[in-house]
Amino acid sequence: MIRSLLYVPASSERFIAKAHERGADAIILDLEDGVAPNEKVKARGNLRDAVPAVARNGASVFVRINAGADAIFADAEAACRAGAFGLLVPKTREPQALVRLATHLEKIERDAARSQMRLVPMIEDPGAVFDARAISVATPRIFALLTGSEDLATAMGAEPTPDVLRLPKLLVHMAAKAAGVLSFGLMRSVADYSDREGIVRACHEARDFGFDGASCIHPSVVPILNEAFSPSLEKIEEARRMVAAFEAAKAQGKGAFVFNGKMVDEPIVARARALLATLPR
Repeated sequence: MIRSLLYVPASSERFIAKAHERGADAIILDLEDGVAPNEKVKARGNLRDAVPAVARNGASVFVRINAGADAIFADAEAACRAGAFGLLVPKTREPQALVRLATHLEKIERDAARSQMRLVPMIEDPGAVFDARAISVATPRIFALLTGSEDLATAMGAEPTPDVLRLPKLLVHMAAKAAGVLSFGLMRSVADYSDREGIVRACHEARDFGFDGASCIHPSVVPILNEAFSPSLEKIEEARRMVAAFEAAKAQGKGAFVFNGKMVDEPIVARARALLATLPR
């Protein structure tokens, strides 16, 4: 499970030093918007030490690279050699760009004798929203999709309000689910991290829609995400009892049965099995 992904500027030694203590399931070392232009080369060089540092408590480490032609491959190589699990690829507009990036990584991975990196395309303009299905299957490296709220709103000439973001985020979410990859995000911007009540509501809404987790820019949001995207003990126990009841009904030749006063059949049991599959073994 990756419930929470915390952005940390790769240029900030202070934030990097504390990142492993924040409880996030994943750390995103940012080389893009969180880093000043004159600090980007230095931040890239920091990855060698920063990746293992933020992973000390078991967090998966992603690096958000720069999309520009002058930086994308150099950023990707530095992240790969530093041992990052995956890359967030901002401003992804078409599948072929991901294929080129994957081809570039193959050579570096062989040289470094390391496992294959995973890719998380960031959908950040209206055209990419409609191409999200093709982007989600561009390469087997695709791990998840994520919609960039602020950039998308800017590209639309809009404000990043929940009403504006809801439709495009759901379209990208549907594309991810159709492809069988993870879907990260809330149907609101991550910028206003002080609105705790709003974030809690958005988390539960996203969980109801089947989102797997979300990113955040402040460590105070991490426990909110972890709680919201974790099944409760009651839900876990209910799922276990439902699966057991289904097996008993099936042994009696029944395809549907009554559970807790409701009619239950295969799709409902499949959701219970999926929930149980997310639990640690």
